[in-house]
Amino acid sequence: MIEPSGLDELAQEAAALTRRTRESLSRNLVDMDAVISQVLIALIANGHCLLEGVPGTAKTTLCRDFARVLGLNYSRIQFTPDVLPSDVTGTKVFDNKSADFVLKTGPVFCQLLLADELNRAPARTQSALLEAMQERQVTIEGETLPLPAPYIVLATQNPVEQEGVYRLPEAQLDRFLFRIKVGYPSRESEIRLLALQREQQATIEPLWSPEQILRFQHQVSQVYGVAELQEYVVDLARASREHPDVLLGASPRAAIFLQRAAKARALLTGRSYFTHDDVQAIAYPVLSHRLIMKPESELSGVQVETVVADVVRSVPIRGARQ
Repeated sequence: MIEPSGLDELAQEAAALTRRTRESLSRNLVDMDAVISQVLIALIANGHCLLEGVPGTAKTTLCRDFARVLGLNYSRIQFTPDVLPSDVTGTKVFDNKSADFVLKTGPVFCQLLLADELNRAPARTQSALLEAMQERQVTIEGETLPLPAPYIVLATQNPVEQEGVYRLPEAQLDRFLFRIKVGYPSRESEIRLLALQREQQATIEPLWSPEQILRFQHQVSQVYGVAELQEYVVDLARASREHPDVLLGASPRAAIFLQRAAKARALLTGRSYFTHDDVQAIAYPVLSHRLIMKPESELSGVQVETVVADVVRSVPIRGARQ
């Protein structure tokens, strides 16, 4: 356990790194500050991200530049309907020299994996990522191999109303700490984006190291908060289950993720304690993909964004705001 003064120093170091990371990535990416912050929170919370948006909104560029700035080795899988599970995890192949089968690892063996257009792959291939994301290990023909640390999956998907996509099953969605909506930039940002095309893309230099990331991840649990905050997190999860438009609400696991992400957000903003504001700020990316709407509510056009906002508004903050 780290001393309180040491945790404060670590939080200040994390906040400074976060600022420098946003500045570095914003040289190639416009109007993406909120997305960058959320991916960093997920990383420090030791979670994975699902980036959702239409093609052409710089999701792949974001993932590539993140790998560079974090100093992590990086692999990319372009998912299509004909990608097999062994294309993801690897397989054993016959080696003529040794006259034996040898292991050929797949692209999942890296520190940052970009699973591009994950929902274009059929369910059998999507499920090949499940063990890697949850257990940080892969089993190939009976042999279990650990994945490098740190390990984060950044998956992109096109909205389900686009053609040629497969809906991600609930078990797969639950492996992602955050679902992050990547929308269109503002008019001013889009004009700036066109101006940037005249220039050579800025070189992204590593600002982090794997050792730093692991150190921050290990200390997230030490970020503290008053007892009422745990009650608040649980009340949010329970309120989602009771919402009239929700068929299945947030699970106890979702409440655990909500607290962990709130602590990571606090650390990256330079604090050794988390508050109600931290919980509210990450409520949507944590909860939105875990709420299963009633069919009649979906047909009526009720949006999950509205439901999460209703849940946050409905839960009172007990005692003094921390």
